Amino acid sequence: MIRILVYLIEIIVCFVLQSSMFHYISLVNVMPNLLIILVVSHAYMRGRMTGLLMGFFSGLLVDIFYGNIIGLYALIFMLIGYVMGYVNKVYSPDDYTFPIFMVAISSFLYDFFYYVFEFLLRGRLNFVYYLRRIMLPEILYTVLVSVFLYKLLHMINKKLDQKSDKGA
Repeated sequence: MIRILVYLIEIIVCFVLQSSMFHYISLVNVMPNLLIILVVSHAYMRGRMTGLLMGFFSGLLVDIFYGNIIGLYALIFMLIGYVMGYVNKVYSPDDYTFPIFMVAISSFLYDFFYYVFEFLLRGRLNFVYYLRRIMLPEILYTVLVSVFLYKLLHMINKKLDQKSDKGA
């Protein structure tokens, strides 16, 4: 029960930081996607179902506040969380580079799906411009922030695991 409450708090805090504070520290008019980092980190540490649920609730929150269609972001985040949950089988608590690499892949997938649903289906076909101006800077910024945020999320997960081991 404590773990679920902590997950909800993490989702809300990352969403609030992403939608309020990071507007002021954007680089090249892009912001890091904290919710992608959150979903991928938990999918990597806990598995597919955790990634799927974290992705669903993170995406639903984005849909409610910013989406034109309820469910689009939830679907994208859910798919990313579920697919990245497969790498839980190679989870190592000491490895910090592999999850950051997974964040980069997930950020690319998120931006690609966003391009397909928001631009390509509306007839805007200039993918190279979108890749150069939006996708690559956002991926780099997200990876940079994930170096620090993943360590924090890893420490929180470790504490929750220790509490659940003591309680069992």
